[in-house]
Amino acid sequence: MSKANFWRGVVPAITTPFKTDGSVDHDFLARHAIEMIDAGCTGIVPLGSLGEGATLSFDEKLAIVKTLVQAIGRRAAVIPGIAALSTDEAVRLARECEGLGAHGLMVLPPYVYSTDWHEMGGHIKAVLRATALPTLLYNNPPAYKTDFKPEQIAELAAEFPLLQAVKESSGDIRRFAGIRALIGDRLVLMVGMDDAIVEGIAMGATGWIAGVVNAFPAESVALFNVALKKGTNAAMPLYAWHLPLLRMDTVPKFVQLIKLMQERVGKGSERVRAPRYVVEGAERAEALRQIDHAIQTRPTL
Repeated sequence: MSKANFWRGVVPAITTPFKTDGSVDHDFLARHAIEMIDAGCTGIVPLGSLGEGATLSFDEKLAIVKTLVQAIGRRAAVIPGIAALSTDEAVRLARECEGLGAHGLMVLPPYVYSTDWHEMGGHIKAVLRATALPTLLYNNPPAYKTDFKPEQIAELAAEFPLLQAVKESSGDIRRFAGIRALIGDRLVLMVGMDDAIVEGIAMGATGWIAGVVNAFPAESVALFNVALKKGTNAAMPLYAWHLPLLRMDTVPKFVQLIKLMQERVGKGSERVRAPRYVVEGAERAEALRQIDHAIQTRPTL
């Protein structure tokens, strides 16, 4: 099976917008997704960490997928994140998303519980068997405490043809070389940490599941394209402008900070769902200083 085109390019990990009453704002969600596709993004990943997936009910997750499929399903791919406390729930979520018309899945390890490859591999394999959709494996040990090593990723790739890509967020750029040394170009490599995008492309990544793109879609697509087509040196001026923003994607309050960016540029609200609170005090002042500087020095594309 050929690799799906939507694993390549810039794929936003879309934030989940909330109304003042705390419910999901589906109208804004649809408009926001369309705007990012209009800017050149190739797909949308809802229900991930940036999407506050752990705070969403099962039914809210399905409603979000339905909204996105209806909004952009004919123009680009909807690739929901599949994460849950239990394997049974993850399998059920994957199947329901397939039934709603999702084009692919981003498969995560279970929330909270993490042990050895026997159990974590078993969880991933159960989800991979659950549908006929192409899938992306998400490796983010800082967030999920499960680290899928290159040898384990190679094992999954050998067993499951529908596994087509890996989103690497370990923070170790050497992982791309490690994966390629074992399985060549069997999987599409995707960068999952915003402030490693240029380095990741230099190591063979051809896709970026991005966060700051929610606030700066045109600039994010431009950075990806110049790094991929013209190389590191050509990308550095735009990368240097981006980096203070991109680094906000790799800290504990990345959801609050990226939503603050969105509100500052008129692309959403900073409202988050508890246990998160909007950033305050000196932390907020410093974030706004950097965001406002980026807005004032915004490059002409």
